[in-house]
Amino acid sequence: MSEKPPVAIRPAATILLVRDDPGFEVLMVKRHHQIDFASGALVFPGGKTHEGDHDPAWADWCVAWEAVEADQRPLRICAIREAYEESGIILGRYENGDLFHGDDWASSVRGEVDRGELPFMDVVRRLGLRLDLSILTVFARWITPDMMPKRFDTWFYVATATDEQLASCDGRETVDAEWIPPLEALRLAEAGERTIIFPTRMNLQLLGEASSAADATARAAGRTLVTVLPKVERREGGGVLVIPPEAGYGAVEEPLSAVR
Repeated sequence: MSEKPPVAIRPAATILLVRDDPGFEVLMVKRHHQIDFASGALVFPGGKTHEGDHDPAWADWCVAWEAVEADQRPLRICAIREAYEESGIILGRYENGDLFHGDDWASSVRGEVDRGELPFMDVVRRLGLRLDLSILTVFARWITPDMMPKRFDTWFYVATATDEQLASCDGRETVDAEWIPPLEALRLAEAGERTIIFPTRMNLQLLGEASSAADATARAAGRTLVTVLPKVERREGGGVLVIPPEAGYGAVEEPLSAVR
């Protein structure tokens, strides 16, 4: 019997948008129940990279283009685009340096961008913005275990939003958007009031060690990045997922029966 071909690992990016008003909170969106990946779960905005994220013309429409490594640019553009598609927030600046806070036209064309009918770059150009790549700080990197039917190499970024940047769900991939304290999200998941998948839960736990948006960014910048590729190990009670203890999450052994 021939072996199944290995599952392709697709690059992806996720963004932890944090703010301090009224308290330390992170933006999370609820996935539509008909989406095939993490359906119904509370997640951070994110998704796989698209061809347009690699367009070299972005050099003219980004802040800090030269300061960011070449392989990081499309990932950061992806993270910003996905945040826009799923929450309506664009991490961009006008030429005078002011942050973009949103407008009606930008909100109205989110669906077209999501469906691939309108390039995200065209939206940024029309608004007269530059995506701020420098506002994103690497938070973590996770690779989906090899026994999963879909695999992603996901970069997690943390960025600070202002209280003027309002979030709303897109009604397609996401059906709700809420700002929530990281530890409260974990409590709700423990109580069965929210569904949160394993990688999201681990990163909420890590984020919850911070006391503010600035503290979360400083902690992320000060950590040595250790790529997390969960491995299955056998225990007397059954299989568990383990992750490298040096990645910053502590000693983690997640029963396979609990993994979503």
